[in-house]
Amino acid sequence: MVYILKSISNSRYYIGMTSNIDQRLRDHNSGANRSTKNKGPWELIYTEVFDTKDEAFKRERKIKSYKGGQAFKRLINNGEVA
Repeated sequence: MVYILKSISNSRYYIGMTSNIDQRLRDHNSGANRSTKNKGPWELIYTEVFDTKDEAFKRERKIKSYKGGQAFKRLINNGEVA
């Protein structure tokens, strides 16, 4: 699964992948993830499910490649797969 989190405190985004979204969100909000520590709290705003880890990794990289651009905005605002 690929996911996008949004920081409630500063409106920044974090893109990642996991097989257990509930645990991963707890990790982000507890400060267990170095990249998101002290930048939350975080809310889950988008997910995509994939059959393989390789597919999820490729999609994560694709989303990160247009983070902040129009494709990213369409994805988080409309749920459109870009």
